[in-house]
Amino acid sequence: MTEPAPEPDSDSAPDSAPAPAPAPAPESAPAKKRRRPWVRRLRRTVLVLALVLIVPLVAVETALRVNYVGDPADGTHTRNRDAMWLGHAWVDGRKKDADVTALAGRLKDTGVRDLYVHTGPLEHDGTLPKSVYPRARWFIDAVHRELPGVRVQAFLGDVLANGGPEGLELSDAATRAEVVRSAGQVLDTGYEGVHMDLEPLHSGDEHYLGLLDDLRKLTKDRDAQLSVAAHQIDPLPHLHSVAGLVADHPKWWSQEFFGQVARRVDQIAVMSYDTARLFESTYGGYVAQQTSLALEVTPPTTHLLMGLPFYYENNPSHWGHAETVAAAVRGARLGLSRTDPDRELFGLAPYIDFAATETNWKEFEDGWVR
Repeated sequence: MTEPAPEPDSDSAPDSAPAPAPAPAPESAPAKKRRRPWVRRLRRTVLVLALVLIVPLVAVETALRVNYVGDPADGTHTRNRDAMWLGHAWVDGRKKDADVTALAGRLKDTGVRDLYVHTGPLEHDGTLPKSVYPRARWFIDAVHRELPGVRVQAFLGDVLANGGPEGLELSDAATRAEVVRSAGQVLDTGYEGVHMDLEPLHSGDEHYLGLLDDLRKLTKDRDAQLSVAAHQIDPLPHLHSVAGLVADHPKWWSQEFFGQVARRVDQIAVMSYDTARLFESTYGGYVAQQTSLALEVTPPTTHLLMGLPFYYENNPSHWGHAETVAAAVRGARLGLSRTDPDRELFGLAPYIDFAATETNWKEFEDGWVR
């Protein structure tokens, strides 16, 4: 044990200057604020969600871009079995003889052989007032005069209720019966077919299949065509079911349901636009994929048509710089080349006449008609 040092003797200690004041302590850095646990959890959740959403999106876009690579097979051009959607002005009195002559001049060197002229819309109860198409007979006769061999079909449609407060309710038998009666009414006017476009139509709708069965009996008895505008097919298996969890009206049909519809009609036209694709190459790859999926389940006795976007819009479902006619034509040719290049009952269908530009027509003619 060490002895303590002796205390100094105050009498003998020499005089000394007062001790200096202690220097102030240096200012310390502020303590680092700790992030709250919920903030860390939120950041991790956002990161996981970003990966879950972005990685599949990148993978899909890459796959579609690859699907657009390659050259279409020789001979994958018009079979002279194309169609076109026309607006309502042709049957409500706004168009004149000179307009039909101009239309004939535009179509005569193409493969368009069916015209789907908007004649509705149907009322929500399935009826169709004759007052909405007072010039239909005039238009049919004018087309036959100017474009011999081209058929004119009545383009009928309506918004479906699908359980909502407004719209045509397919589950109602009386409504379906009125739709069939309206189809007979337009055939009586002179139309050579009925083209149905009911949206949004859920995949697997048995009432729709039943309606097509009834319409097919009618059109066969009248020696007329039954055609439909069809939703796109699941680009991934069961995607329509997944989309149905987050949307009231999922965009796609299953491939199986598409085949069920195709077997009940003479013509089925895929609305292969409004795809939300961001690039021309991925849109073209998407159309190539849709063409292949449709060909796989469409009987060779049913005429398959792929729709072309003859209009320009910019919105989240349709980017005009991406959804070009050139990309759609090339995509359809690629899908046809890979799946069934010799398919005779195949064509393209521009939508729609009143929004078409010279660029749309040129890309259609250069890529498909030649």
